[in-house]
Amino acid sequence: MPVLQVWMQYAKVEMSPPTLKDIPAIRSGFSKLIHSARTGRYRDVTVREAVINSLVAAEIYCWFFVGECIGKRHFVGYDV
Repeated sequence: MPVLQVWMQYAKVEMSPPTLKDIPAIRSGFSKLIHSARTGRYRDVTVREAVINSLVAAEIYCWFFVGECIGKRHFVGYDV
């Protein structure tokens, strides 16, 4: 049972929507992203940062795919 309680604790924190306190951090993150795109900083990332960014992009893609499957209620095609 302790493992389940720890998992629930992390799930409550990680799966909660952003609060009003999180908005300044989100804005600064977007401004850093735009600044790095303008200055070419994205070319100076380490291998570790590139792997992490790739995994995050893959996770976003997978969640999009799962959402599509849930939305259309079929794995392949639409039920017409």
